[in-house]
Amino acid sequence: MADVIDTSEFRNGLKILLDNEPYVIVEFQHVKPGKGSAFVRTRYKSLITGRVLEKNFKSGEKVGRPDIEEKKMQYLYKEGDHYVFMDSKTFDQSHIDEKGLGESRNFLKENMDASVLFWNGRAISVDLPNAVELKVVKCDPGVRGDTVSGAMKPATLETGYTLQVPLFINEGDILKIDTRTGEYLTRVG
Repeated sequence: MADVIDTSEFRNGLKILLDNEPYVIVEFQHVKPGKGSAFVRTRYKSLITGRVLEKNFKSGEKVGRPDIEEKKMQYLYKEGDHYVFMDSKTFDQSHIDEKGLGESRNFLKENMDASVLFWNGRAISVDLPNAVELKVVKCDPGVRGDTVSGAMKPATLETGYTLQVPLFINEGDILKIDTRTGEYLTRVG
């Protein structure tokens, strides 16, 4: 573990190594209590299992930097409970299980480009763009005259993911979805 990270360098999205496992920082807060020493309250997610943990680090404490390689790959198809990605340059294929993908699997569309994270030569996780465009395949029609401000209805996307959308959305519409929160952003077409 030659490369280390100080707690002063913590930021959202930073990848760290704890107990020989790679994690990504989800949320952090520097705390300076009136008594005692300062610390950093941190929530971090395992890049392997997807579980979220919390820990307080003393100010100035050091953690490891994981040897993570990021490759641009193309999502091909789902095979059982694994998702298959292909390197566009070498045509090598990598499999990632559902646990490693977490919520990202709700937004994967065939032939979509994504950043696949490799740790110790094994594909463990995927970073998707912040927003993706997906087609609505099932949605109840909006009732004419029902214009209550902020009214929502469920819609199912081409990936099978269901979310709440405004009443004016119809089947066949293309929506922009935030991959971090899973929420509707806007109608594209």
